[in-house]
Order: sequence, then C-alpha cells, then structure tokens
Amino acid sequence: MENQLAVIQNLVKVPKGQFNSFGKYKYRSAEDILEAVKQVVNPMGFSITVSDTIINLGDRYYIKATATLTNGKEMWSTDGYAREEESKKGMDGSQVTGASSSYARKYALNGLFALDDTKDSDATNTHGKESAKPAPKAEVKLELGEFQEIQEIINGTGTIAQLTSLWLDLEDYYKEIQVVKDLFSNRKNQLTK
Repeated sequence: MENQLAVIQNLVKVPKGQFNSFGKYKYRSAEDILEAVKQVVNPMGFSITVSDTIINLGDRYYIKATATLTNGKEMWSTDGYAREEESKKGMDGSQVTGASSSYARKYALNGLFALDDTKDSDATNTHGKESAKPAPKAEVKLELGEFQEIQEIINGTGTIAQLTSLWLDLEDYYKEIQVVKDLFSNRKNQLTK
C-alpha cells in the first residue's frame, strides 16, 4: 500500500504569498498552510487539527503546537516549539502568546507536510540588525517523546560533573535546540543551589 502521508506531502504546495514590507521578504503563514492543506486532504477523507500546549521551563514559557493529520485509521503528528518573549513592545500578554502560537503552529505544519522554509522571515529578516540568525529548524524535529526523555535524563544528573559530561556527549543536533539548552541551564541552576 502506498504511503498516504508521502502522497499528501507531494500534493501540498504552499506558495509564499505574504510580504513583509519592513523586512522585504516573502513568507507563508500558518493560515496559508492550513488553507492549502485542507484543499488536498479533505477530499481524500483526512482531517487536520492543530493544538497548543504551554510548557514551563524555569522562568520561560514555550508553546508546543501539535499538527495532526488523520483519516480515522492512520494518524501522523508533528510538534513545533516557540518560546514566548518576556515582553514585546506594543503587545499585551495574550498577543505575545498568540504570536508564539502562530509561529509554533507554522513550524509544526511545515514539519508534517515537509515544507521547506529556508528563505522565510526568520532566515532573512534582520529587524534592523546587520545579521540575523536563521530560525532553529531543529526544534521542529524534537518530538514530545524525545523532549520528555531528554528532560528525564537531564533531571537524573546529580552533580555538575555529570551534567557537563552529558552535555559533552550530546549529539550536536540537540545542542542547537533552545529548549534543550534551557533544560541544561535550569538543571545547572538547581544543582548549584
């Protein structure tokens, strides 16, 4: 039997139809992705849902968005993460959470439907700075099970030496993920108290 997800990923096309005049770049929003996805998956008997969970790590909050595709028999899910800013000029708390939710949902959907976003706003927008870091795309690939396993291992360390050794042995892939860095930082703070 043909892999239905692979067929859907091949059929879903989402052009970058949005334009940011400040940063002078094109991008696609979570809403753009959902609209294109529904046109492909609904006639095939699939539905798409996206949900959010708030995760607290130390004094920071992350939005974990989960995009799920199902036809009642088969189901695929992918998570995307975004860290809430402590404050953002001109936005109240609910707007900051909403912006983080949109960002996390976009990357969960990108992961599920294998959409390449290498030249989106995060890679090209400098916000007035000379250089900008590309978005940490690795965060999209950190699934909840991986997150929980890493968290359990980190919290299982009893000394700074064990924590340092764990960091040194960690694959470079994980060292680039902000939520993993925060887990290590929080455990270090706990161990030094």
